[in-house]
Amino acid sequence: MAAPVMDQRTAVTAASTKLTMGKAINSGLRAAMERDPKVIVMGEDVGKMGGVYRITDGLQKDFGEHRVLDTPLAESGIVGTAVGLAVRGFRPVCEIQFEGFIFPAFDQINSQVAKLHYRTQGMLKVPLVIRVPFGGGVGAVEHHSESPESLFAHLPGIKVVSCSNPVDAYWMIQQAIECDDPVLFFEPKRRYHEKAEVDTEATPYPLFRSRVVREGSTATLAAYGPMVKTCLDAANAATEDGHELEVIDLRTLSPLDLDPVFESVRRTGHLVVVSEAPGEVSIASEIADRVQRECFYSLEAPVLKVTGFDTPYPPSKVEEEYLPDLDRVLDAVDRSLAW
Repeated sequence: MAAPVMDQRTAVTAASTKLTMGKAINSGLRAAMERDPKVIVMGEDVGKMGGVYRITDGLQKDFGEHRVLDTPLAESGIVGTAVGLAVRGFRPVCEIQFEGFIFPAFDQINSQVAKLHYRTQGMLKVPLVIRVPFGGGVGAVEHHSESPESLFAHLPGIKVVSCSNPVDAYWMIQQAIECDDPVLFFEPKRRYHEKAEVDTEATPYPLFRSRVVREGSTATLAAYGPMVKTCLDAANAATEDGHELEVIDLRTLSPLDLDPVFESVRRTGHLVVVSEAPGEVSIASEIADRVQRECFYSLEAPVLKVTGFDTPYPPSKVEEEYLPDLDRVLDAVDRSLAW
């Protein structure tokens, strides 16, 4: 049986602390703010309340209202103000309460955040992070469980990343803040309470790189954000049938780092891409296209996708029928192996 890859997720040292993903992001924000007085946090209820998920809990108390700003209920105003701050040398971190609330700011993100550096021939930088809790599985109401990441990955000039575990959450938020390019930071809200040992003195994995998180030889699963754990659970279950599935955490959605995926598929001959987002014209579609071009002679079956359906996100009572789960992933693996 292939063992999970040992890396900074599983290492336990004297500097390790068991943290939930939510607390890991909080700790990462705190570390960035302690290092750089130009880092500021802004958004609806991020100060006194600490955010709807308490991700920014305690930051206003410790850093003051001039660095942790409660804003009006206006996403376009939040992001527009942050753009002005960024070009003047600050490093703002905006919180969008839920992914479905980001669209009033789409104009600012597309027209200003993504284009200012290019339009000014590099004279202006926009070191801005937009935190976006996303995905379903939490029993929320309409506009609180969507996965719109493909829309933003399509915009040149913006980096898009998604953490899947507390270790990456701690380091990736700091790396995103340090990046001179604007970064959309998608956080899988249903994983906020999952815990892991976080070594705050470790050498972090590079931000814009994918990573093999479980080795295998039978087939490859590629996923990001909330679906990484689903794929790991599926890989563990597949061992009962004698299958060793390799799992790759994409981590970066724009730019996509598919070299680990290419290398894996050349060994396994099978790929299943898993995502909560609708499959039509999506990140999963782009991965399937590029793998089938780069690994054509290695593939023993077409690349298969396990995604959300091409419908608006359903009411919470039936969301489990919409979301990819272990059974749907394993079914796709069986279909691929039977090709």
